Amino acid sequence: MAAPGPRHTAVAHAAARLAAEPADHRFKGLPPDAAAAGTTLGELAAERRSLFTGGFTTPVLALSAERLDHNLAALSAYTSRHGLAFAPHGKTSMAPQLFARQIEQGAWGITLAVPHQVRVARAFDVPRIFLANELVDASALRWLAAELDGDPSFRFVCYVDSVQGVALMDEALRAAGARRPVDVVVELGAGAGARTGVRTEEECAAVADAVAATATLRLVGVAGYEGEVPGATLEAVGEWLRRLIALATAFDEAGRFEGLDEIVLSAGGSAWFDAVAEAFAQVPEMSAPVLKLLRSGAYVSHDDGHYRHLTPFNRHPDEGALQAAFTLWTQVVSRPEPGQAFVNAGKRDAAHDLELPEAHAVRGLDGTLRSAKGISVTSLSDQHAWLRVEDGVGLEVGEWIGFGMSHPCTIFDKWQVIPVVDADGTVTDLLRTFF
Repeated sequence: MAAPGPRHTAVAHAAARLAAEPADHRFKGLPPDAAAAGTTLGELAAERRSLFTGGFTTPVLALSAERLDHNLAALSAYTSRHGLAFAPHGKTSMAPQLFARQIEQGAWGITLAVPHQVRVARAFDVPRIFLANELVDASALRWLAAELDGDPSFRFVCYVDSVQGVALMDEALRAAGARRPVDVVVELGAGAGARTGVRTEEECAAVADAVAATATLRLVGVAGYEGEVPGATLEAVGEWLRRLIALATAFDEAGRFEGLDEIVLSAGGSAWFDAVAEAFAQVPEMSAPVLKLLRSGAYVSHDDGHYRHLTPFNRHPDEGALQAAFTLWTQVVSRPEPGQAFVNAGKRDAAHDLELPEAHAVRGLDGTLRSAKGISVTSLSDQHAWLRVEDGVGLEVGEWIGFGMSHPCTIFDKWQVIPVVDADGTVTDLLRTFF
């Protein structure tokens, strides 16, 4: 792990401002007595209350402090070991406190997806941002131009994937009177029927030519997202990554990167970062040092579903492991029929876009924990989960059930404040998100 430097210190100091926010009615699950007393988020965290007996109300989402620490260290070590720079995708958490932790662990910067997210990151002094999208919104480009002109140390890179997009960016930046060119990378699409990105190498060259014809944009590399390769397999992903590297090499040989201090080569989500590491290890020498930038984001909390199955550490257990760090604690509010129960959390509280939540533990009325085996979620309403309870499984109204969930991006985005808890349930911090 790199030693904390000025970049981390600035972001950490900015994120520390969040401690002054009131712990009030805006935030689900926080103790009502804290709001009544005018307690701030920082003061509430300092009280080190129990999640279970300290006045928190259900439903409440908890993030394991130990597992969070483990995951942050795991990807930091992995990227360092493989010679990769790391810009974790911040759209996963949209939590400036986590951005600070990631930069503290050596991250180059933060990846984001849309202009609002960039504005949040800049409000908390994130110094380097990779926008994994083409930016053609004139208002956002006007704001970006002012941000770049006002802070010479701010580094920003975004995709371009069309000649039309380049024209729109150039027009907006010229109208804004931009003094610094915006750094861009040509996005190579993952194939026919994939999401965004230029489909052929010939079209990539045309987009690069369009960039070169402007004074407002600067071509600094190539990038893409291997997770969109149709029917993705290790072989198919590897083939696309070789195309991406070949595109960078061809651009370099054609003199498109002349005068750069570094060439940006970026890929990498949370399912194939091993393939990215293997391919990027074979990048040939170019006219400038290559910034091999990985962008995985879901690792920060991992999950109990989608990424549990997809993580590359399943293929390479010797390289490390990630741990599911979220538990959604709910309360049984109804047992209307044998074999059926309802808890007070539903679509508004639980991620459900990929898989339904999994019941992991029951906290009895006496405070003891037991397995939730025999309890399963069959469907979700807005504010209720429908549970099937097998014969012989005891479950009472008032008991708490802890659920694991799938897909970190849609776990984080349902909660504006998330308690961070030790293994014994002590709340040690409160994480503020911005969606």
